Amino acid sequence: MSLADVSAQPLPKLPPRSADSHKGDYGRVLVVGGSRGMAGAAALAGKAALRSGAGLVTLAVPRSIQATVARFEPSYMTLSFGAAEDDSLRGEDVDDVLQAADQMTAVALGPGLGTAPDTAGLVHDLYCRVSQPMVVDADGLNALAQDLDQIRLPVAPRILTPHPGEFQRLAGEKCAADLAERAAQAAKLCQRDNTGQTIVVLKGYHTIVTDGRQYSINTTGNAGMATGGTGDCLTGVIVALLAQGLSSWESARLGVHIHGLAGDLAAAELGQVSMIASDLVDFLPAAFRECTR
Repeated sequence: MSLADVSAQPLPKLPPRSADSHKGDYGRVLVVGGSRGMAGAAALAGKAALRSGAGLVTLAVPRSIQATVARFEPSYMTLSFGAAEDDSLRGEDVDDVLQAADQMTAVALGPGLGTAPDTAGLVHDLYCRVSQPMVVDADGLNALAQDLDQIRLPVAPRILTPHPGEFQRLAGEKCAADLAERAAQAAKLCQRDNTGQTIVVLKGYHTIVTDGRQYSINTTGNAGMATGGTGDCLTGVIVALLAQGLSSWESARLGVHIHGLAGDLAAAELGQVSMIASDLVDFLPAAFRECTR
């Protein structure tokens, strides 16, 4: 199959907001993640989703870190699962998380989730059973890599956002240096989905977005973004765009551009050396404003 390079095509846009709209018009996001020691990952994703226009954002986290996660940002809600002593979400929490997901428009799975064996079972169940569009990142991808049969028949659109190391675990091969070859590798991972509902966002210098038939190379972003937590921010941006009604392809392509642009604006003011992931969240408003001019 020939893979079309559509990088030159205009970026998708969010529709203008109606003056009489309300928060329910802009989607409900659920972020499933966090574990003891990585509460900030889920919080960053949640804050990025809010700054990217989602109407309501809820974080599903282990009970042991709920208070910590809630302190990061008063504008999102939190749900807690499991016992107070559990370090991470577990497979036995799946029915409760599914019930929460049923009330949502889009779901993000993975930021700071941890790699406990029982957590992998939770990821597999949610990936196969959640009927909403889903962004999968970080430890969600690490869990999927343990059983790749899970990605063959998703029940709804899925956006996978691996960095090169995570991609190697998923695809079984190193990323090529040449961008066209790298896009072909990412497309092959999409094509493992027999339903055609999987998008791969292969992160890095010139992030690649592909649905297995076409690909786009992103040109925003800089080396200052090579710091922990920036991927969690990207997850939040993309899931918020999904919640607002963009398709998975549109959400991935616009989200990657906006995320990189926020990084460029942050670097212009702060310098690349001193940037941290929360700076990206702070510069998302300016990035969205620039894209709507």
